[in-house]
Amino acid sequence: MARASLQDSELLAPQAICLDVLRQRYLQPGERGAQDVFQRVARALSSVEAASERVRYEALFLDNLRAGALGAGRIMHGAGTALGRTLINCFVQPVGDALQGVDAAGYPCVEVALREALQTLRCGGGVGCDFSRLRPRAAQPYASGGAPPGPCACIDLFDRSCATLETQGGRRAAQMGVLRADHPDVLDFIEAKRTPGRWSTFNLSVGVQDAFMRAVVEDQPWALVHPVRPASAGEAPSALERADGRFVYRVLPARELWDRLVRSAYDHGEPGMLFLDRINQDNNLRCGEHIEATNPCGEQPLPPYGSCDLGPLILPRFVLHPFGIGGSPELDFGAFRKAVQIQVRALDNVIDLTAWPLPQQRLEAQAKRRIGVGLTGLGDALAMLGLRYDRQEGRDMAARVARCMRDAAYAASVALARGKGAFPRFDAGKYLAPDNFASRLPKALQEAIREHGIRNSHLLSIAPTGSVSLAFADNTSNGIEPPFDWCYRRTLRDAAGGKLDCGVEDAAWRQYRALGGDVERLPAYFVSAQSMSARDHIAMVEAVQPFVDAGISKTVNVPVDLPYEAFRDLYLQAWSGCLKGITTYRPNPIRGAVLRVHAQAVGEAQKHAI
Repeated sequence: MARASLQDSELLAPQAICLDVLRQRYLQPGERGAQDVFQRVARALSSVEAASERVRYEALFLDNLRAGALGAGRIMHGAGTALGRTLINCFVQPVGDALQGVDAAGYPCVEVALREALQTLRCGGGVGCDFSRLRPRAAQPYASGGAPPGPCACIDLFDRSCATLETQGGRRAAQMGVLRADHPDVLDFIEAKRTPGRWSTFNLSVGVQDAFMRAVVEDQPWALVHPVRPASAGEAPSALERADGRFVYRVLPARELWDRLVRSAYDHGEPGMLFLDRINQDNNLRCGEHIEATNPCGEQPLPPYGSCDLGPLILPRFVLHPFGIGGSPELDFGAFRKAVQIQVRALDNVIDLTAWPLPQQRLEAQAKRRIGVGLTGLGDALAMLGLRYDRQEGRDMAARVARCMRDAAYAASVALARGKGAFPRFDAGKYLAPDNFASRLPKALQEAIREHGIRNSHLLSIAPTGSVSLAFADNTSNGIEPPFDWCYRRTLRDAAGGKLDCGVEDAAWRQYRALGGDVERLPAYFVSAQSMSARDHIAMVEAVQPFVDAGISKTVNVPVDLPYEAFRDLYLQAWSGCLKGITTYRPNPIRGAVLRVHAQAVGEAQKHAI
């Protein structure tokens, strides 16, 4: 059955901004367009197959790329080149409580952790770090006599070291800093970004426990604790050693800490929240690893030295008869399922193809073989299907898509295990234990995993896809997001490191106009991020998260005039809805904006289209 595709449509000329991103970030010397990139990537991904199979898989991977199954940015940029760059977007690096060597748990000292983070960033990977192991400023000195600087001072060090670092490919270094909600220095962490320019290379999240959330709901006290004894009772008058071996530095009402956290997010957009207990309970490898942090955009919760290679599918490419033109609109689930299955093999090959910044990352990846099949263009695809993103009908379709993606990916990984073997740490009993994500798979899939094993410990992740959506999908809506708007301004960095302010149009809106639709009177199913409630943003993640074994990167857009009390309730909605985290965006003078609605955007985008 033929389908109208955003890229294949002859009615649309490329947008200038999309061509610029393609040229600056993805085309290598001698390449003239996206098809050349696809050829290079397909050849590289097939190179790790048996020699007799390489031609077949190169053709298969090439067809899948043309159909809309992309690699994430690092893959599309570096695969098949001699650049020696990592093809992996996501890393988490451990930071231990030691001035030299490693701490009692084997985590590297701050100096070593910083060196490892810098090496990872130089190779093109984003880094997340949990700084909660570091002793508070009020703690006893180290055995060597060194005074503890505390987590915030260490983040200052990481930030200064990375601020001028350009990753390979000309991108700025990106980091995530995490601190647990029970760390004695958490209040300083929450307030840090109130100082303009501080920690500019970091996104921030507080690691929140279920016990803290219950204490907030029940208006109970909350203890700030650490395994290291306070330096003196004068600095921590409430200090006492608990049964778990941790020392109490301070007790305060949970709602006081909660209000400080949420108020900072309301005023400045950070920190976000990671619901750590939910992340670890849902983890397929819950019995063998503990997750403390995520990558910079939050879609990939990872253990120390963990990483994940990502690859989204352009969902609008699988819509038949978009907007009801030529027939009833529907999603081609058969084609989508097939693309997912091929994508699993392609991403699994990345693990054996890529260069690794650190040997520990390579060992961790090869032991568990995490991949992240995802999607982009959900918002545009729903509009093309005539469904509203902010209504139950849209959420039901999104959940149906996510379920299909989950089942197809897991089935493909089982089939891959039959030919190439299960991931080395696979243990059927532990992997399928109650409450693990895999325990919710269809029974037939669980039995297949029990019998044959599975190639990849984790398979699904919905990441932001800003640059690949621009370069290869005509600016389709980003990841799971709704379209930001139909015509707007976007700030990009040019090859020289400067900033470009560009007009840009949404892909579905462009196709609707090209097919004869009246963009002055858009149907009600055209819903932008700006026109829906914050609760509806969260509701979409609630609908999709049960079918995604890792995380979902989603920004909850909040109008500037939303009352603080309503904003505060969003975080309770996210926790009670079993999300793994939440990040909000409310316009503010410190954070600024990469995307901006602008009245002249339509005319300028049309004027510069070629």
